[in-house]
Amino acid sequence: KNSKKIFLLHQIHSNKFIFIGKNFKFNKKKIKADAIVTDQSQIPIAVLTADCVPILLYENKKKIVAAIHAGWKGAYKGIIDNVINFMIKKGCKKKNIFAAVGPCIGQNSYNVKKDFQKKFVKKSHRNRIFFKKRKNTIYFNLPKFVESELKSNKITNIDMINKDTFVKKNNFFSARQSLRLKHDDYGRNISIIMIN
Repeated sequence: KNSKKIFLLHQIHSNKFIFIGKNFKFNKKKIKADAIVTDQSQIPIAVLTADCVPILLYENKKKIVAAIHAGWKGAYKGIIDNVINFMIKKGCKKKNIFAAVGPCIGQNSYNVKKDFQKKFVKKSHRNRIFFKKRKNTIYFNLPKFVESELKSNKITNIDMINKDTFVKKNNFFSARQSLRLKHDDYGRNISIIMIN
């Protein structure tokens, strides 16, 4: 039985996901994708983050769960849309999908370059609202962007855990904080979901 395994992602910052169904054959390699979806019980699926957004989805009628790693690249490339569309194809209803958006880097900590902002605004002018400028520095609101992607998919049951991973007192691992402090490596926060 797979119950002693946790299926963990090796993020590739894309819009790719993997589905663990009844006949899924697990080999020893890491799962290279930015999301895992399963309808199997007793199989924990997990995502590691250290500033990127962890999203856990649960559909309470079809009993399907998903763990999504939504860094800016994956979110920009449509990982959230892809996973939700797949769940719908599997018979899920949007009104029955619950989303938990975990701790990630907050807007006040996430300074970006002008070309980063241009990329998002070029994709959609409505993306302007996720940027603010302060003292000639541009800041991006990744959690709000992710929330808007969920809402544009008609997901209304959203629980946002508004904790900034970059802020030291919040006690989360942060890649940006570790790079700033010139650490050799940084830890990872894990978000896990499982159907009982």
